[in-house]
Order: sequence, then C-alpha cells, then structure tokens
Amino acid sequence: MAIQYDASRRLFHLQTDDTSYAIQIAHGGYLAHVYWGARVRGLKLDKLLEFKTRASFSPTTIKDIPELSLDTLPQEYPGYGTSDFRHPAYQVKFADGSTASELVYDSHRIVPGKPKLPGLPATYVERDDEAETLEITMKDPASGLAVVLSYTVFEKWNAIARSARLINNGSTAIEVQRALSMSVDFAHDRYDLLQLSGAWARERYVHRRPLVPGLQAVESRRGSSSHVQNPFVALLERGADEDHGGVYGVSLVYSGNFTAGVEVDQFHSPRLFIGINPFDFGWRLEPGESFQTPEAVLVFSAEGLGGMSRKYHDLYRSRLCRGTFRDKTRPILVNNWEATYFNFDADKIEAIARAGKELGIELFVLDDGWFGKRDSDNSSLGDWFVDRRKLPNGLEDLVQRVRNLDMQFGLWFEPEMVSPDSELYRAHPDWCLHIEGRRRTEARQQLILDLSREDVQDYIVKTISGILSSAPITYVKWDMNRNMTEIGSAKLPPERQRETAHRYMLGLYSVLERITSAFPHVLFESCSGGGGRFDPGMLYYMPQTWTSDNTDAISRLKIQYGTSIVYPVSAMGAHVSAVPNHQVGRVTPLETRGHVALSGNFGYELDLTKFTEEEKEIVKAQIALYKEIRHLVQFGDFYRLLSPFEGNAAAWMFVAKDKREAFAVYVQILQEPYAPLDRFRLKGLDPNLDYELDRDGLVYGGDELMNAGMPVPQFHGDFRSRVYRLRAK
Repeated sequence: MAIQYDASRRLFHLQTDDTSYAIQIAHGGYLAHVYWGARVRGLKLDKLLEFKTRASFSPTTIKDIPELSLDTLPQEYPGYGTSDFRHPAYQVKFADGSTASELVYDSHRIVPGKPKLPGLPATYVERDDEAETLEITMKDPASGLAVVLSYTVFEKWNAIARSARLINNGSTAIEVQRALSMSVDFAHDRYDLLQLSGAWARERYVHRRPLVPGLQAVESRRGSSSHVQNPFVALLERGADEDHGGVYGVSLVYSGNFTAGVEVDQFHSPRLFIGINPFDFGWRLEPGESFQTPEAVLVFSAEGLGGMSRKYHDLYRSRLCRGTFRDKTRPILVNNWEATYFNFDADKIEAIARAGKELGIELFVLDDGWFGKRDSDNSSLGDWFVDRRKLPNGLEDLVQRVRNLDMQFGLWFEPEMVSPDSELYRAHPDWCLHIEGRRRTEARQQLILDLSREDVQDYIVKTISGILSSAPITYVKWDMNRNMTEIGSAKLPPERQRETAHRYMLGLYSVLERITSAFPHVLFESCSGGGGRFDPGMLYYMPQTWTSDNTDAISRLKIQYGTSIVYPVSAMGAHVSAVPNHQVGRVTPLETRGHVALSGNFGYELDLTKFTEEEKEIVKAQIALYKEIRHLVQFGDFYRLLSPFEGNAAAWMFVAKDKREAFAVYVQILQEPYAPLDRFRLKGLDPNLDYELDRDGLVYGGDELMNAGMPVPQFHGDFRSRVYRLRAK
C-alpha cells in the first residue's frame, strides 16, 4: 500500500518506490508535517516531531501544553491570525471582516486511483492501481470553513500530487483571498533555492542561491505563467549537484498567475510553498460552494537534479500529457514564419513545402498571416476566415496541394487575442478584458479576449472548429502573444472582479478541452511568444510547446538546458533557422544548428528554397539521423553532461530505457587556441554492456564511457558540435 495510517499514533505514511512523506495529527488536531525525503520503513515516525517551549513571542494554543505553538509547529496547510506568523497557505475573509481562522483535523479517507480535479488540468491514472489518494478534511469550528487536502501517491513514478479544496459550510458568503496548492515546513535551512527565470528569447535560465532568513520567492502577475518566471522551484541540499545529493522539487500544474518560494523563519526553518498568486486575487464563495486549487507535483530525488528531472519527465510524459500523440514520435516539420513572415501566397507556400518533401520533412506549418486582412501584426486577430488575396482558392486548396506532396498540413492560430482593427472587435468591443473608463492598453497592437465569458469561449470553439473541419489539418500551433492589463470583465459584478484572471484560465482550459477532444487526430503545440506559457497546465492539453522564439542554437543551449530541469524533451519544439539569426544576429554553422535542434521535436523555420546543394545534403543527413533517433530523444532517459551556465561547452545525452542504445551531443561555444586535451563522461549506460560508437566503429565498455569518458573533440572555429550514437553489442 502506498498510504498507511496508524490510528494509535495518528500518523500517515505515504510511500513511493524511493520516497517517504509523513504527516501526523498533533495535539489539538493540528496537521503537522513530519518527514519528506528518501524512503524509510514503518510507521514509528512520530518521534521525529519535536515539541519545545519557546519564548512568549511564540504563543501557545493550548494552555496545558506550553510546548505547542503554531509559530514553531511544522504544518501541512497553515493559516494566519491565530499565532502562526509565517506566510499562510490560505486566508479567508468572513462576513464580519475578520481573516483569522484555524483548521483542525476532522476526518480522512484513502481511495484507490486519483479523483479528477473539476475544470483543471492535472496528472491522472489509467488504472486505479497506479496510485492511491489520501483526502484529509480540516475544519475551522468558528466559521464553517472546511478544507479538503488531497495527496495522490504515484508509487512507480516517485511523485506526490497535492491540492486543496476550500468549502464554505457556513451560512454567509466568504471571500477566499489566498489558496495555495501546497505548503511544507522543513527542519533546517541548509538548502539552496533553484528557480527557472528569464525573459522573452532567454526563457528558463537556471538560478541557484543559498537560503537566507526571510522570504525568497518567484511569482507572475502577468496573467500567465510567463517568460519571466516558471511555476517551479526546488530546494537542494548544500553540495547537491547534477548527480548527487537530495533535491526537493515542486511544480504547479497551472498556466496563470502563481507564487512559489520559501520563507525562512527565526528558527531557520524554511516553509516551501506554491500556488495561485494571492496578489490581485479573490474568490467569493456562497454557502455550500467550494474552490479547488490547482495541483502541485512534489518530487524528491537522492540522485541530484538529474534524478529529479527524470522523475518529472517520466510522470509528465505519460500521466500529464494525453491523447493520440502522447506515446507517438512527432513529425519533422517546416514552418514558414521566418521564411516569409506575412508576405506569401499559395505558390510560395507550396514551393517551400515541395523543397521540404525532397529533404524528407513530413509536415508543413502555415504560420501567421493567412486570415482576415493580416498583412502585419496590427489587424485581424479574431477574424478567423481565410484571406482570399493570399489564398484565392481558399485554405482547402492549399492544404490539398501540400497533401498531394504526401506531407501533413498544420496551421497557426492566436485564438485568445483580438485586434482593435478587426470585424470581431467592431462587433463586440466589450469582449476583451477591460475596465470601463480606463485605457485599453495594447501590446503587439492587440487586446485579450475575455475568456471568463461563456459567449467568448463558444465563439472561439465554433470558429476554430470550423477551420479545422474545413480541411485535413493535422497540426495546430496555438499562440498567445501578450500579457494581461486592465484585468476586468464586463460580465462580472464588482465583488467578483478579482476572480477575472483565474476565471480566464478556467475558461481557456474549457476551450482547450472542447477543441482537443473534438479533434483527437490533431497534434496541438502550445506557444506563447515562444515559451511564455511552458508549464504543466498547457501540457495537459497540448503534448508539446514551442520552447522559445529564440532559435539561435547557442542561445538554445541554456534555454533547452533550463527547460529540461522539469519538462521532458518530448515537450520541446526545436527548429533550425536561418543565419544571421533573427533574434541575436549570430552566424552558427548549419551542422550545429541541426545538432541542437535534434534534441527536441525537430523542424526547420527558414526558406528551404534558398538552400545550396551542399546545404541540402547536410539537411538530408540531419533529417535521416533524426528519424533514426527520435524515439530516443522523445522517450529515452535524459542526462545533462556539461552545463552551458558553467563553462565553454554543453553536452547531453539520451539513453533507451533498456540501456542498449544512446545518443549524445557535444557543443563547444568559443574556440580556444592551443586547447588542452580533455575528456567528458557519459551517464546512464549499463556498466556491464559494451557499446559500439558509430563515429569510429570501436567498442567501449559502458563502465569505461562513464568513468574514463570520451575525448573532447578538437574543433576549428566557434560554435562547433559533434553527435555520438552508441549501440550495445
């Protein structure tokens, strides 16, 4: 059993194959955190919970038990206002204006499998024996507030999914002001905090810093998870690295405003938390109503960051992503965006597709500019009808021309947006997010549709479904190119305006559920100006995400490295683009551009008709190679070998689950004169197997490759790379 309960000790012990998580009902019914870490045996863990009398500045809740103080008790879902002075997991405003509350244990149940979260993306099970779920009901006796804490234990995947449901069992309405998905208190602060932060074109850079007293956190107030921050943090034991030491990861399955971080208190005890950002958030609950938080996924690894990453990869790849393409290798595509931008016609598109077919490409994707009167980014979003000036015979004709080449056809949309210069906006100016009497701030000359409204949701579903039904389209790139401002809805009353941002996300999730369910044969790829919404919430509906608008191979070393901390490579879109690169102006060899892009869902984003014969041969070889190794790239175990954040080179590899096949990439950034001879070690191989290296046909022992390593290649010139294929003999 994954979950055990000892009634005599009032202790819950949650176990995966590698992990233990223990909770105890302490004096007074308070839910205390006991342990989270490497798996331990038995139920006699109550002795780990220490009680000690502190100064009067840490008040006691029970007079006869002076050693019990909420200010020092490690808690599972703490409140504020009744003697815990740290950041709470929840806060509710009651009819009398007060916000103090105190949750105590009421009941619990243990059920097989995993209940669904209504209206929200979440991890799931295909059979009830894949997981077990503990639900603990807590109540605030003075107010009628109840909170159900949910813990799903994925034994095989070594993960625990947590969420909370707040219920108003009182007789008057209440306002939820804070509702995090999880909170957990640690005994000491000898940890480093790791976060994934950046900006457009440099998403998810790895940042690590030691914990210090006080609050250290990341958050988004942009209406999406954003390019700037990612809904994930990790605590690393001091000295933990890629392969060794304890690592605690928390990842939020949500695409909107979030907060994540750690507060270190006066006793050097850290409180780790993640959930919806309470900033500018509120949710009114009438009597009998409930509020469900998004899900947080907790992973512990004793094998460093790499071990944590592979656990997230396995779980998210198989029990977060869904649909027809979850377990399928993805097609190699060419996208016309950087080749043509808005300036194209049907003949130009067919020419690019034909050139792609000759090289072995399997899918053509028509990007922005095919609809309305879209000649630049200043008009037509929302007008999802074909621009007959560019495609006089309609979309059906173009799709058929591409299909006649024995290629699949894909299409770009930005359904969540509206242009002020559009038929849709002129007909429905109140359909966008706005506050009456204030400026409607534009970004990229567009506004955001109010997806908290059912009529807007229905319009998007109807129009997008109409296009997808009009022709044999098998791929959709779903873009979103700005963040929220003037966050208000014409449909919500004043007391519910702070619900708008979250209602938007619920509306988006509803739209995505309806459309992806109606078109299961379509491969959907999420995009938000590149990787602005690269989060688990979107992966639930779309199994891959455009990793970054920055297609420069050297920039991608850091972007893809940081993304891999949490997200499987099968979720990453990676393309070869033209040089000088459109984002940074860098000129990188075609070989290197290809080698970096091979480590993702592979494609090209340039004008294939302009290739020289030599370039065509290089590309044909890249495509042929990817077809041979994409099962490894998309479904193998991923190992980071050398970090681009720490030196002049980056390296990584993929290993088959049975360890009989592997693929590695080595990239040198700048040429070093008179470079020393060096070696780099591989990982994840079977030490008892022998492997043949395709480059020289020689045979190496797995133990040799992992301990003695391989020679660092000698290059001439900047931005050079080499790939390695290994097969067990």
